[in-house]
Formats: sequence, C-alpha cells, structure tokens
Amino acid sequence: MAGHMAPETFEMGPSTLRVSRKALHSSTRRKCVEAARSKLPKEKQGIVLLQGGSACPVYSTDAEVIFRQESFFHYLFGVEEEDYFGAIDLRSSRTILFMPRLPEAYAVWMGHIHGPEHMKHRYAVDDVFYTEDMQAKLAELKPPTLHVLLGVNSDSGSETQAASFQGIDQFQVDKESLFSILAECRVRKTPEELAVLKYANKIGSAAHVEVMRQCQPGMMEYGLESTFLHSCYLGGGCRHTPYTPICASGPSGHVLHYGHAGAPNSRQVQDGDFCLLDMGCEYYRYGSDITCSFPANGKFTADQRVIYEAVLSAHAAVLAEMRPGIAWPEMQLLAERHILGGLKNGGFLKGDVSEMVEARVGALFMPHGLGHLLGIDTHDIGGYLPHTPPRPTAPGLKSLRTARILEENMVITVEPGCYFNPALLEPAMAESEARSKFLINHKIQHCMDFGGVRIEDDVIVTANGCQSMTIVPRSVHDIESVMAGGSWPAQ
Repeated sequence: MAGHMAPETFEMGPSTLRVSRKALHSSTRRKCVEAARSKLPKEKQGIVLLQGGSACPVYSTDAEVIFRQESFFHYLFGVEEEDYFGAIDLRSSRTILFMPRLPEAYAVWMGHIHGPEHMKHRYAVDDVFYTEDMQAKLAELKPPTLHVLLGVNSDSGSETQAASFQGIDQFQVDKESLFSILAECRVRKTPEELAVLKYANKIGSAAHVEVMRQCQPGMMEYGLESTFLHSCYLGGGCRHTPYTPICASGPSGHVLHYGHAGAPNSRQVQDGDFCLLDMGCEYYRYGSDITCSFPANGKFTADQRVIYEAVLSAHAAVLAEMRPGIAWPEMQLLAERHILGGLKNGGFLKGDVSEMVEARVGALFMPHGLGHLLGIDTHDIGGYLPHTPPRPTAPGLKSLRTARILEENMVITVEPGCYFNPALLEPAMAESEARSKFLINHKIQHCMDFGGVRIEDDVIVTANGCQSMTIVPRSVHDIESVMAGGSWPAQ
C-alpha cells in the first residue's frame, strides 16, 4: 500500500483507485441499520453479529488458497484478514471488530503484528477487541438479541455460516431475520460501491481490448487468458479474478462455463475460429464480468457476422429498454426475439418469430439467463428472496438468476448469447413436433462447429434508464478496426 495514504484507505499503487473504507462501509452499515430497524420489532433490535472468513487449506496439505474475505463480512466491514468477527449495535449504530490474538511467531513468518488500536483506525470502526473477550464485551452491551446470518444463496445453493463462539448460548440468538435484510441491502449499490465497480470495468475493458490486439491464429487459448490477467494486474492492481476466465475458441464457445479444470482454456486457436472470451477482474472484492466475441483472424465471415449481429441487436434492444419498473424476464424475451429474428434473416430459421418464442426455440440457442446481479460476487446475492418474484419454470427462463423488477442503482449484467450446441440442437432437429418445424437443418449443421457468441456489459439501472460501465468495441466495424491496430476508443 502507498505510504502516504490515510490508514483507512485502500489502494494498490499511485495509479489505482483509492477507496475510503470509512466512506464505503459507513454507507453500507448505515443501510443495514436502517433496514433492520424498519423490519425488526423495536424491542428485539439488538446486535448484528457476523463471522468473517478463515484460511482455506488445499485439502490435507499445508498450502493455502490466497485468502479472500467472506462476501457479507466484506460488505459491512472491509476487513482483509481472516478470523475476525464484526458487530453492529442496531440501537446506537456502534461498530465493533473482534480480532484474533496472534502468536509471536506470526511476526517472523507473516509480518508485523498490529494491535486493536491500529485496526480501529485501519477499518474506521468504533472499537476493536480480541475475540477472547467477545462474550464479555457483548454481554456488557446487554443486547436483547444477537442477529446472526443464516440463509441459502439461490445461485450456489450453499448456506451462509452463522456466527458462533464460545458463550453464544448465553444470548438470545435470531437466525431468521438478518439474511434477507442484508441480502436486500446488497442489491442496490451505494455511490461508493459504484465507483469501485466502474474502476473494475475500466481495467477489465482495457484488458479485453489488449487481448483483441494480441489475438491471432496459432495462439493457445490460455495465452489469451494470460494476456488478460497480466493487463489487469499490472495496469490496474487487480490481483484476483471474480471467476475462472472463459477463453473459448471455435467449438469450445458453445460450452457456457468453459475454462474449468477439465477444459482449461487449452485449445489452440485456429484460423477461421470465432472466439468467445468471458473474463473479469476484481478490485477491493468488487468485480467486473465482461464478454467479448470476435473472429480470431480479425475478419468476420458472412455467417459469423449474421450470428454476431443478431446478438448485438438483442444487446442494444435490452439496453434501450432497461429502466426502473421493468420485469427482468421481459428483457429475456425481448433478447430472444431479436436473436431469433436475426437467425431467421440469416437463413437459420423459418416461420413466425412470436411462435418461436412461445415454443421456446430461443432456449435452444440461448439456454442461459440474460444476466445477473453483480457486485462483491459475480452472481451477486438477492436474485430470489422471499418477497421477490419466483423463478420462472420455462426452458431458458428458468436459468434466469433473478426475475426481479428493476430498481435504480441495481447493477446487472446484460449478456445475450447465441450458441450452436449439438447437445441441444441435434435432438431438437430430430423432433417431429413443435420446435423442429422452425429449424433449417442443413444451415444449422453447417455451423455446428461455430461455437457461440456472447456480448456482456455490466450495467447500472439509473433513474430513467441505464448506464453501461463497459467500454469495449462492439460493432463489427470497431472490432475489425481495433484488431487491425486502430485506436480505441475510436477517435
């Protein structure tokens, strides 16, 4: 960290974004307190207590995964170290951290041992005590209730870890209320959060452009990944990625989560391939999630252009329509209509587009949802909560990670796509019923090794519309120009 920063400021060097922990987390804690006070009976309003993350070993070895703080804990406290607890008194708004007492050997292997007073200033809280004193310090405050975090993430299906410590059984504990309150707080971003998200998009966008410039047939897909990672870290101080980079070329592009351990971006890019690169970077635990699609040799073929521009049309239509009050599933259907219309005009489909939408033909080409909430997590929390619309059940629509009504200051990805996936299309072409009548088999078979197109921006819902934070070439002309060495942004 830079030597002349305020102690509560985070940055990764003089050219990177300076984040005031005090400003960012004061605003998120204030949201939490206000929401909890409005939802909980006054006589039960006590202390919010969260448990931070712990070091994660690699199976039975002494190696550890580089620590990244638990998401809810980072949202409220911004603590970078493991094994902390954090408390917020809903009655007074007082904020307390409880830190582990480190052994003397820590200074030899890990660095200087800081005490509570240092951490109080570093994290801009009212008090810091050792975890061994937590029971006594909480008891002094006489809270009617300890509100701990317990709930299920609708994207992962995993349950949060409710805070637990020796002596917690001496308190009245509420495990029912906090999850939905805090998850809802995270759905709409504060100005301070938006500033970090915009920075992550700025750095991620520039890295995608650099990958476009470097891409050429004969490279390995992991070479494109490496170029992106280097650009983000060297150029923006973004050490982590919020998800495994997807660097797909040719037929790999129809695999939605390509890049995993069984398919580790290891194909050699061929001349004539179309590339789909879904990569983001993370800064102060807030991430970008950007997808660019382009021809490996920098020149679109006729079919590549038809498919790409069908998706681009869907992308533009959704951005033009987004605003508070819009139901997100309606945007999925809007995107499908544009993609299906483009494929029909390109000779891949026949028939009435509205009938195709009704028959769920769109799900054959775009089986995933149009987008997801974005913030501290790539698939940010809050997509499906008890008070929000339920998950749709129709093909394609059931993959939506939220069905919410858009609200100002939500951040959501817009990522329509079109894929030629044999696992979906070949059974559909063999059908004798509803969907096969729309498919022009020989044209689809001709492109079965094409892969796919996805175009993804990270978008803020504004008072009257939306604002994309992503700054990458999108038109065919701009992509071909940048890949030929042209300037970006275009002059």
